Amino acid sequence: MSFNMYVPTRILFGEGQLSHLHEQNLPGKKALLVISKGKSVRVHGYLERLENELRLAGIEHVVFDKIQSNPLKKDVMAGAAVAREAACDFVVALGGGSVIDSAKAIAIMATNDGDLWDYVGSGTGKKQPIKKQPLPVVAVSTTAGTGSEADAGCVVTNPETNEKLGIKTPQIFPVLCIEDVELMKSVPPAFTAYQGFDALSHSLEGYVSKFANLMSDMYAITAIEHVGRNLARAVKNGNDLEAREHVAFGNILSGTVMCVGTTSSQHSLEHALSAYHENLPHGAGLIMLCRAYFGNIIKHHVCDERFVRMAQAMGMENAEKPEDFLNVLQKLLEDCGVADLKMSDYGIRPEEFDKMADNAMGPMGGLFACDRVHLTKEDCIAIYEKSYK
Repeated sequence: MSFNMYVPTRILFGEGQLSHLHEQNLPGKKALLVISKGKSVRVHGYLERLENELRLAGIEHVVFDKIQSNPLKKDVMAGAAVAREAACDFVVALGGGSVIDSAKAIAIMATNDGDLWDYVGSGTGKKQPIKKQPLPVVAVSTTAGTGSEADAGCVVTNPETNEKLGIKTPQIFPVLCIEDVELMKSVPPAFTAYQGFDALSHSLEGYVSKFANLMSDMYAITAIEHVGRNLARAVKNGNDLEAREHVAFGNILSGTVMCVGTTSSQHSLEHALSAYHENLPHGAGLIMLCRAYFGNIIKHHVCDERFVRMAQAMGMENAEKPEDFLNVLQKLLEDCGVADLKMSDYGIRPEEFDKMADNAMGPMGGLFACDRVHLTKEDCIAIYEKSYK
């Protein structure tokens, strides 16, 4: 039950918190402002509001707007080049998990030589130490999903090698996180569900991981309660700020779960899906896998009481057996309108499952060590097959 806790990010949480950004002790004088290549933050006025906050704080900035829904190495390298050329001394991310992850990776490469993959510690990464301190990162989140705004990791895809891999180091904890639910009202229902299931999955996996501990359990079960009981409300009514606030709170807690505990191989299995199919949102992939993945653990009865407790946290107070968790999970999927997502709609084919299992267990195989139930390659393929539509 031992744990090592270091979560230094200052968090401003709640409705209207973006308006307090200019009052903070910001870590530089010129920011690289990282946003996605889409139009959302501009159309809804979030970029204008953030730029005004930076002006009030006396901060110059340069906008980098090339980030895609799954962060790509080439875009990270391009952003780092802009940061160097403009002599930016910190990075501000405005967006969801992809933007924040990209900003962290850009912060690394703005101060360190070579290629991002030189510093990746798995797969074809060269496992080199990050010698120079990355630029400080300020994260302004517009979604509730990855928890990246307050954790120590980032995940980037290298299409050349079909690897979707992470860098985890205390050097990239954001110095400041703004979690303002007003910025989340514009997220469409489907993506609210995808992002919410990502946040939920971090804690579901963390709670059944063999490295669960007193601290991760506290964060995880609270996150499961807040996301599990409120996500459907946020999906059905994006203007329900109370529901969005509960989901956002669970998201922040789930980010902390990854700092004091671990996730599990479900994330590796999904990363293999979206490494080959960049159009697949990470949360959608997790939704497709979750029933078969957790059903496999339940079948082995390695932590029945934990599944009962998670079912209770998600709203089934009278849960008595681990299978009740699968029932409440199915109900949440149905209530969020995502129970029938199809891999085939994203171009995924069953004949790819063999190479995807190799990918999950190879470059992304570290999380398999966190599982209470050992998965073989055949098990991984079986989970893919049961999840396929």
